[in-house]
This record gives sequence, C-alpha cells and structure tokens, in this order.
Amino acid sequence: MLLDTLADYGAREARADLPPEVLHHAKRAVLDWLAALYPGTRTAPCAQLLAAHRDELGLGASSLPGCGVTALPATAAWINGSVSHAVEFDDIFRDAVYHPGCPTIAAALALAESRAGHGLALLRAVVAGYEISTRIGAAVQPAHYRYFHTTGTVGSLGAAAAGAALLAPGSADVMRHAIATAATLAAGLQQAFRSDAMSKALHAGNAANVGVRAALGAAHGITGVPDILEGEVGFGAALAGQADWDSAVQGLGERYNITQITQKNHGCCGHTFAAIDAALALRAQGIDPEQIERITVHTYRTAIDVTGNASPTTAFEAKFSLPYVVSHALIHGSVRLAAFEADRLEAPDLRALMRRLDLHEDAALTRGFPRQRAARVEILLADGRRLRHDAPYRKGDPEAPLSDAELNDKFMELAAPVLGGARAAELRDAVWRLDTLPVAALRLAQDAPAHA
Repeated sequence: MLLDTLADYGAREARADLPPEVLHHAKRAVLDWLAALYPGTRTAPCAQLLAAHRDELGLGASSLPGCGVTALPATAAWINGSVSHAVEFDDIFRDAVYHPGCPTIAAALALAESRAGHGLALLRAVVAGYEISTRIGAAVQPAHYRYFHTTGTVGSLGAAAAGAALLAPGSADVMRHAIATAATLAAGLQQAFRSDAMSKALHAGNAANVGVRAALGAAHGITGVPDILEGEVGFGAALAGQADWDSAVQGLGERYNITQITQKNHGCCGHTFAAIDAALALRAQGIDPEQIERITVHTYRTAIDVTGNASPTTAFEAKFSLPYVVSHALIHGSVRLAAFEADRLEAPDLRALMRRLDLHEDAALTRGFPRQRAARVEILLADGRRLRHDAPYRKGDPEAPLSDAELNDKFMELAAPVLGGARAAELRDAVWRLDTLPVAALRLAQDAPAHA
C-alpha cells in the first residue's frame, strides 16, 4: 500500500545521515518559517488566539516565539502554525500549491521542545514531513485546489509525519498510523480565501495541531486506516477525484523536494508573484507610474480566480488582489509589510492606477499550472510606447532562488522589528548551526515582542 511505502521512508529518514545539501535546505526552511512567524505575532489572529487559550499558556515546554510564553505541544502548534501563515511570507512547494513550513515546522518544533530534543532530530523531522506531504500534495493537484486549501489538508499529513519522526524515530508503524489518522482529520476550504475572516490562517494552525495529536496518538497505540490515501472513499477519491499516486513515491529518498522550495520575496499571495516580478522589471526601465495609460496582466486561471479582487477594502483582501499588489509594485518598487498599512490601502494614486489594470487568462499559462507560475505584463504609456515583460517563474522559485544572504536579509527585515536587531541576529546565526545544538539553545520561549 502507498502508506506503507511512505511510512517506511519516513521511519528511515528520522535516523538518516542527511545529504549536506538537504540539511542546508532544512535550515533554510526553519529560518524562513521564523521570518514569517515573528511579524505574525503583531497581527491577527495572534492576540485572539492567545486570549482564547489563556488558561493553557505556561503549562508546557513548547514555545510561542515572540510571545514570551509556552504551551502544551498541540496548543503551541495550533497558535504558531496560524501565526506563521498570517502575513503571507511563508514558503511554497509549487507543484502541490502548498505552504509546507507553517504546519510541518510548527508541529515539529512544538514536539521537539516538549521532549528537549536536539536540533538535528528536528531537522530530520522537518525533512520527513516536507518530503511526504509535498509528494502527496502534488499527486492530488490540480483538482484538489479547486475546493480545498492544501496547507490545511495536506499540511496535516506533513505535520503528522514530522511528529512521528520525533516521537518514534525508526518506527514505520507509528509513522503509518500518524499519517493515516491525520488524513481523516484534514480540513481547509477555499471559501476562506474569499473573505476578510481569519479562517485561512487557522487552516495552517489546525493542520499543525492535527499532526501533533495524530503523532502523539500513534506513539501510544492509536491506529489509522491503512488505505486512507488511495482507498475507494479515501483522501484522494474524496478530495481530488483521481490522484496520481505513482508520482508520490517516485524518487522518494533520492530526490528531495525540500531543495525545490519557493521562498517568498513578496508579502502576499504567491499567485501574484510572477506579475509583480514582471511589473518590477518594467519599473526598472525608468517608467513613471503617472504616465501609465493601461496595464494588462496575462496569467493563469487560478491566479485570476484567487487574486482577481479589483476593489480590496482591507489588508487581507489586498494581499489577494493582483491589481493592488501590481500597482503597488509599480509605484513603490516593492510589496513588503508596508504595502498593507492603512495609508497605502486608500492612497489615491494607487487606486487610480488599479483602475487602469486589466486581467486576462493566458490558456498556455493555465495549462502549465501548478508546475509553472508565470505571467506577462504589458504597459501602455502616455507617449504611445508599449512595454512588455514575461516572467516564466517567480523570484524565489527553484529557477531563481533567494540566496542565503537574501534569506538572511529577509529574516532580519521581518524579525528584527519584533525581537530587536541583536537578538534577531543571534537567533539567525543559531539556526544555521541547528544541527549542532539542542533545540533549547534557540531560546525561543524567552522572546517577547520588543513593542509589547
């Protein structure tokens, strides 16, 4: 059965000597997850989750980084998974339309801290969670993404695999039952994208919480359905119609998807990134935004369906508005945290430029989704000139990855305002040495936001 193959792999990975490149990318994943998490502590739903779980805080050893408190593992995973998804700076596995870091690392960290684990064990667990979940995620696309948020559904399986690797390294039985239990509890609907509610961020937190609980249960004898993935009424049939399960095990343990992760260069929905990159390339030619008569963005259908909001009214909606983020990029030269502050949201020049932007589906780009995320931007200027730039992939994609230096800069930009520069630099350096340190050496539970 498929789950047997995945579980056997996960059990081996939990004790394996990781190839140096894979170990390095696991550290990159942890650093990038922390970069997304810290600014999330300054926005919803962090405060709401802390208030809702006030009675559970301080009871365990699992940290809530940036909040200066601990919790029991499932609670910590629930809150950290949600918070790290809140500002839309989390990583992506393109082929699965999936953010693996939020659920997988949130669950792995919570269990590693609760067990006084070592950094190397944490990194092995992260790799196992990424590899198993990204393959399952890619196997159910693109049909799955029509209705379901992969980070909430498949993320549960990544979190469970990481948890099993930490709690019972080498045990295929625990790995199997953890993933199987998580699969039947997986959830997350696309409708959550189409509202200013906080539900979307909670998908990642719920996946992390499910993974922790499934792994803890499996480690203590709770069993799951062995054919839950490919069964007649299992995960694939229910959530994708027909999954390509053969692809899920191709290259398993030899070709590592964690080396092919996209790290975000913009603080919004990843479906907008290629268009932003194209707009920035045109801006670099010295065009004056006030001289733009018309902007035409050609991209794939899902990008338009998810981010076609032409009149966003809130920061959340703006992050899922391709007209907003492309116009912001043309005026300000970036789409980072400041792009969604109140003064930017209603800026007259930005709103005027948005009204001059049209979205069009490109059939060829639609056919390339999800393995390709591309866009073409055309600009007509007042003097009659027509400019065009094609972005066949996104900055941060495997074809154009963020360098380690760029990832460090991203971490400092996002974490230093919360932690202070000195502490952020200390934590950054510790993550790069995580394979030589106990997880406790990160001292994550001691950090309260600098603004608190």
